[in-house]
Amino acid sequence: AIESVEIIRLCTRNPVTLPQRITPELVERLRPLHPVFVSTHFNHPRECTPEAGSALERLADAGVSVGNQMVLLAGINDDPDTVATLNRWLVRHRCRPYYMFQCDPVGGTAHFRTPIESGLRILDALRGQLSGLCLPQFAVDLPGGGGKITLTPERLVRNEGETRVFRDHQGREFRYVDVGPRHRS
Repeated sequence: AIESVEIIRLCTRNPVTLPQRITPELVERLRPLHPVFVSTHFNHPRECTPEAGSALERLADAGVSVGNQMVLLAGINDDPDTVATLNRWLVRHRCRPYYMFQCDPVGGTAHFRTPIESGLRILDALRGQLSGLCLPQFAVDLPGGGGKITLTPERLVRNEGETRVFRDHQGREFRYVDVGPRHRS
């Protein structure tokens, strides 16, 4: 009923930790409130139970846009295979891998933190083996209210005049002739 509210966004781990809470009655109550976006927080394939999958599917069947925000955690999900397995499962259950977050520098969590380079390495490896639908944005939530920024692995190796040299996920280099300024209208 508030005119300035255009969408509803819910962030919850319920599909992971309490999937039975995503009942047919709940999704029917959400249906008339569209657009509704649910951001869930699966961090590892071991959280991907049949019950969790059913919860995601119930949300999607009700027209809810479902995305996942995974936190990169040292020794838990800081390798490409784990993230690929998780993201493939999510997409099969109609949940879009949205963010792969760098773990925030919060007291008591130092043992979970990974170097930013780990996230870039994982994303670089995923780009070579997964559909774009399975690729999250790698985000760092800057301290002090700086907001979220996204990082991508550097694929532009160098410029050679109007030719750009790129590398793919296997490290191979490819040349691409760019359109120079004289060709722009």
